[in-house]
Amino acid sequence: MSAPEINLPLTPSQPLPGFAEQLSTRLAFLITGLAMSAWAPLVPFAQARLNANEATLGGLLLCLGGGSLLAMPVTGPFVNRFGCQKVITATLLLMCGSLVFLAISSSVLTMALTLLVFGIALGATDVAMNIQAVIVEKASGRSMMSGFHGFYSLGGIFGALVISGLLWLQLSPLQALLIVAAVLLLMLVYAAPKLLPYGNVTLGEPEPFFVRPRGKVLLLGALCFIVFLAEGSVLDWSAVFLTNVRQVDPVHAGLGFACFSVAMTIARLTGDKIVQALGGKRILLWGGLCAASGFLLVILLPYTWLAYLGFTLVGLGASNIVPVLFTAAGKQTSMPMGLAISAVVSMGYAGLLAGPALIGFVAELSSLQVSFGLVAAGLLLLAGCSTRATSQAE
Repeated sequence: MSAPEINLPLTPSQPLPGFAEQLSTRLAFLITGLAMSAWAPLVPFAQARLNANEATLGGLLLCLGGGSLLAMPVTGPFVNRFGCQKVITATLLLMCGSLVFLAISSSVLTMALTLLVFGIALGATDVAMNIQAVIVEKASGRSMMSGFHGFYSLGGIFGALVISGLLWLQLSPLQALLIVAAVLLLMLVYAAPKLLPYGNVTLGEPEPFFVRPRGKVLLLGALCFIVFLAEGSVLDWSAVFLTNVRQVDPVHAGLGFACFSVAMTIARLTGDKIVQALGGKRILLWGGLCAASGFLLVILLPYTWLAYLGFTLVGLGASNIVPVLFTAAGKQTSMPMGLAISAVVSMGYAGLLAGPALIGFVAELSSLQVSFGLVAAGLLLLAGCSTRATSQAE
C-alpha cells in the first residue's frame, strides 16, 4: 500500500513524519495512560486525608472530568495554531506537576482545583496527541491508530501496578507520585524533540475556536459516545453486577474488569495489522457485534465463567472501534481536522463520564440486566452504522 498524499510542506520546521515521530506519538500515549492510572489507586488516600464522604468525593471526581470536557473542544484550534509539539509538551508538563499536587492537597478546595487542572491537562493532551496520531498515520500509509491507543492501555495497566507496588513497599503517596512523575518527565524529555512542530495537515488555514459538530463528525461523535459508554459500564458496574447479580465473592468481582482490560490492551497492540487487513468498516461491524454479544452473554446466561468470557468479548470487540473512529474523523471533510477530533473526543469522553450515571439511573428503575441490554442495543446500532461511518462520501 503506497503512502497517501498529504498536504505537508517538506521544510526543516515541518518535516514529514517518520519513525521518530511515530515513537514520540507512542510515548505521548504511554505517558498519558501512566499518569491517568497513577491517580486511581490514590483515591482512597485522598478521601482519608480530606476526611471526605462519598458525596464530596464524587463531586471532587467530577472536577477531573469537567476539566477535561472544558479543554477538549478548544484544544484542536490551539494545536493547529501552535503545533502538536508545544501543546503536548505544555500539557504533559502540567499533568506531571498537578499529579504531584494531588498527593499533598490538604483541603477540599485545593483538591478540587488540582483535579480541575489535572483534568484540563488530560483532556488537552488527549486531543493533541490524537491529532498528531492522525497526521503520523496518514504519512505512514498504513493503520497505526490501534497501536497508539494500545500504548495508552498499556500505560494504564503499568501505572496502576507501579503505584500499587510502591505503596506496598511502604512509600507515601507523595513519594510514589514523585517517582512516577520523574519517570514521566524523563520520557517526555526523550519524546518532545520529535513531536510535530505543526498541527493540522492543512496548514495556514484560519480556524475558529469552536464550531458546532456537524455532518459526519456528529455521527462519529455519537458512535464514540456509545463505545465509551460501554467502556464506562464495564469499569464502574461490572464488579457490582458480578457481586449483586451473580453472587460472586467481592474479592473476585474485579476480575470482570481485568478480563476486559487485558483483552482490550492485547487487541489494540495487535490491532494495526487487523485494521489494515479488514478495513475500518469490518472493524466497526464485527467489533460492535462482538461487544454486544459479550454484554448479552453476561446478562442472559447465569454462569460466572460466562460472565468473565462476556466481559472479555466486550474488550475484544470495543478495542479497535475508537481508533477507527478517530482515523475517520481525520479523513472527513465536514469540518477542519483539529475541530473534528476535538468534537469526537469530547463526545466520547462525555459518554465515559455520563455513562455510569445513566446505567445507575436505569438500573434503579429496572435492573442492571436491562441497563447492560440497552448498552448492547447501542453497540448493535453502531455496527449498523459501519458503512456510513467509514465511507469517504460526506
